[in-house]
Amino acid sequence: MVPEKLTFSPLSRRQIEADFSGGHITSDAGLLLLREVDKQHQLTQRLATVLNDARNPVLVRHKLQTMIRQRVFGVAAGYEDLNDHEALRADQALQTATGEDAILAGKSTLCRMEQRMDRQAVVKAHELLWHHFIEQHETPPKEIVLDFDGTDVPVHGDQPGKFFNAYYDHHCYFPLYVFCGRHLLVSYLRTSNRSDSRHSWAILALLVKFIRQYWPDTRIVFRGDSGFYRPRLLSWCDRNQVDYLVGISKNSRLLKEVDAPSMLVRKAHNELGEKVSATYRFQYQARTWKHPRWVVARLEEGELGANPRFIISSRYDDGVKLYYEQYCARGDMENRIKDQQLCLFADRTSSTRWWTNQWRLLLSGFAYTLFERLRAHLKKTPFERMSASNLRLKLIKVGAVIIRNTRRIRVLMSDAYPYKDEPGPTQWGKGGRVSGQQKLISY
Repeated sequence: MVPEKLTFSPLSRRQIEADFSGGHITSDAGLLLLREVDKQHQLTQRLATVLNDARNPVLVRHKLQTMIRQRVFGVAAGYEDLNDHEALRADQALQTATGEDAILAGKSTLCRMEQRMDRQAVVKAHELLWHHFIEQHETPPKEIVLDFDGTDVPVHGDQPGKFFNAYYDHHCYFPLYVFCGRHLLVSYLRTSNRSDSRHSWAILALLVKFIRQYWPDTRIVFRGDSGFYRPRLLSWCDRNQVDYLVGISKNSRLLKEVDAPSMLVRKAHNELGEKVSATYRFQYQARTWKHPRWVVARLEEGELGANPRFIISSRYDDGVKLYYEQYCARGDMENRIKDQQLCLFADRTSSTRWWTNQWRLLLSGFAYTLFERLRAHLKKTPFERMSASNLRLKLIKVGAVIIRNTRRIRVLMSDAYPYKDEPGPTQWGKGGRVSGQQKLISY
C-alpha cells in the first residue's frame, strides 16, 4: 500500500515531506503543441482515412484515428514500447492531444492494430507523405534533390528476413531512406543481404512519376553514395531527364586517370607539411557505359597518405562546386536519419511480422514529420534548427498540473519554465494562420 506521506531528511531547519495529493500531473504537456501542428496539417487524420479498418463498428471502443495519434504522439514524447501505453493511456495530456477525455487504448489493442498492417497500408502511408511534401510548396521549385541512403537496424530475435551483414558485423535490417531537404519521402524496410541500391531504381521511378504530375518543369536530381552506383540506373536517369550526383568506387582505371594531378597534390603536401586537397574533372567511360560521363575526383593527401574519392555527374560544372557544394551536402541527410534512428525509435523492429516492423518504421517517420512541421512554424527562433531530441527535451517534456471540468481543461506549468519568454507562434487558427504573439507554451 502506498503511504500517504513521505518524509525525507531535512534541509537546514526545514522538514521535507511529500504526498500524493497534487492531482493529475503530466511530464508531457508539450504534446499539446504537437496536437496543434497535427491539427493544422491533419497528418494522423488523413493517415487513418486511407487505412482499412476491418473491425466491427458496433464493437469498436477506440477509433483508428485515436490509436494512430496515440502511437505517433507516444513516439514523439519518447515512449518507444507498446508496454509504455499501459500507464500512458491514463495520461491526460496524451488524452487531450489525441482528442479524447477518457482512458486510451492499451498495449494489446495497439498491438492488434499494428499486426493488421499490410503492404497496402504501407503504400498508402508513403503516398500521404508525398502529397504532404507537395503541399508544403506554394509554387513549384526550380530544382529538387532526392537524397538516397541506407542504414542498419540491429535485430536480436526471430524477426523475418533477418540476415548477418558483414559490413555492420551483426544481424540487421537495412532500411532505405529518401529525403528532399528536410522532408522525409521514403522509409522503406529491406533485408540486409542485398546492396544499398536494392529497389532504389523502382522507388526513384515512382517518385519521379509522382512529382512530375504536379511539377512537370521542376528539375530533379538523384544523389547517393557509391552504393547507389548502377549503370542501368544512370542510363534510366539519362533517358528520363533526371540529373544525378553519385559516388563511384575507385578502381585502377580511375586512379590512372588522375596520376598527374595526384602527383601535384602530393608535391604540395610535402612542401607545405599539411593536408592538401584539390578537385579534378575529366570525362570517363566504363566498359558498361554507352557514352562517356563527367567524373569529378577529390584528391587529398595527408599524413595517412592519399585519399582519392570519385563522383559521377550528369552536369558540366566546376569540380569544387560539384563535389564540395552539391555532393557533400548529402551529409546533412545523415542527421535526419539520426533523428529517426536514435531519437524516434525507427529501430524498434521487434515484431515477428514483416509489415508490422515496416509500419513501426513509418510511425517514426510520421513523428519526425510532425517535428519538422513544428520547426517550420518556429522559424527565426532558437528552435528552428534543433534536433528532434532537443525539441522533445525543451518543448515536449514539460511538467504540468492538469485540471479538467465540464467547461475547460487547464494546463498549469511552472513559472520557472526556462523557455516561457521565447517568442514564437503558439496557436494555429483555421487555415494554418498564426493568431497572436503569445508565449511559446500557452494552451
